[in-house]
Amino acid sequence: MNTKNRTWLHLGAGSFHRAHQAWYLHRLLLAGEDAWSIAIGNIRNDSSTATLKKLAAQDCRYTLETVDPAGCREYETIASIKEALPWEGDLDALTAVGARPETGVISFTVTESGYYLDADYRLDRDNPDLRADLAGANTTIYGAVAAILRRRRDAGGGPVALLSCDNIRHNGRRFRSGLKEFLELRQDDGLLAWTDANTLCPCCMVDRITPRPGPDVAERVFAATGWRDLTPVMGESFIQWVVEDSFPAGRPALEQAGAEMVMDVTPYEEAKIRILNASHILIAWAGTLVGKKYIHEGVLIPAIAGMTRDYVTEDVIPCLSPSPLDLAAYRDTVLDRFSNEHILDTNQRVAADGFSKIPAMVVPTLAECYARGAAPRAGTMLPALFFMFLRMRQSGRLPYEYQDGVMNPDRVNQILDAPDPLAAYAADPALFGTLAANTDFAALLRASVKKVEDWLPTVEF
Repeated sequence: MNTKNRTWLHLGAGSFHRAHQAWYLHRLLLAGEDAWSIAIGNIRNDSSTATLKKLAAQDCRYTLETVDPAGCREYETIASIKEALPWEGDLDALTAVGARPETGVISFTVTESGYYLDADYRLDRDNPDLRADLAGANTTIYGAVAAILRRRRDAGGGPVALLSCDNIRHNGRRFRSGLKEFLELRQDDGLLAWTDANTLCPCCMVDRITPRPGPDVAERVFAATGWRDLTPVMGESFIQWVVEDSFPAGRPALEQAGAEMVMDVTPYEEAKIRILNASHILIAWAGTLVGKKYIHEGVLIPAIAGMTRDYVTEDVIPCLSPSPLDLAAYRDTVLDRFSNEHILDTNQRVAADGFSKIPAMVVPTLAECYARGAAPRAGTMLPALFFMFLRMRQSGRLPYEYQDGVMNPDRVNQILDAPDPLAAYAADPALFGTLAANTDFAALLRASVKKVEDWLPTVEF
């Protein structure tokens, strides 16, 4: 294996990878560490296919615009991506790169719904995409990675790291469990055994707010640099990456670029998921209910900022203490970041996938509060806001299209059309797990919804 030309393969051409992981590898390039470069490709023929073509047209270079809360913008040409692989239905180019002996890391950002897991963290076999992949297709992360690993095995390839770069708790372990179950259901015992022996799945925590770039980003890039970049990205100036140091085929010296390589990601990811991610959706749902478009607009409303602060202070911090992080300072940093009016992060983007986010980001805190004998009065405002958000959607008043990869529309209609919609909502185990049978939770949720209704006297449903 050539140790001087190593490949990091990333599945997905979205903005976040290009504003986050690719930035770290670019920093290594600037420091003279050029052994690793990125190949990027897509597992589906979606909007990112056009991004790949644009990247290829400009030698895979693109501009990253960052902006801090004071409005200071900086521009950097990112050069760590060396290959933009064309999308093909059989994923031939993608699997070929994954099979190379010099490919040591395969990463992906699939978010909550892309894991296709139920409340018990087992594969959701009712999902049509997953069913198709179990029958031989490759449109999910499991089907795509299985195709890559099969070709790698058949080519005599060695170990490789499979790195989840998203907000799922214990993301590496969740992915590994899902992949193994997928191969078991396919009855592919040979590939399952090879995967067990030749792959590791590190957990990691990633953080940088990265909105979908609008045409204004390209215009600012041109004004600042004189380059008509076809596919720039933008994000906040803040960035963080905490990675479990578990790579069987070597890795870039990410710590030299500012990443934190640790033995246990758990305290960092719990703080990120419960404080930042859960607060983000609270603000998005509440902001939508009062007619706001952007996250920073919601933060500027004292009642929404107060709900967010109370949730973290009263319910999350006691659950996560003691912690290696200063959780109160982290809370304040998060609210400061969310107030950045220059990011223009939309409520629509953040509000998505509530049926995955409630179980992953909110319910653990609520359950732990009950376990220690405390009623999560502040935390229960989150599912209360989501209930009102769903009512707004059902009434046709939602000002944008709501996207949710695991939502069952028929089930949502059954809940909202029930004689007592709130009771049906509180009793939904897919959302609330064991709390669905907790009468105290149901009563507290009803009281929380009443608080939201009193707070929204002018909103009609």
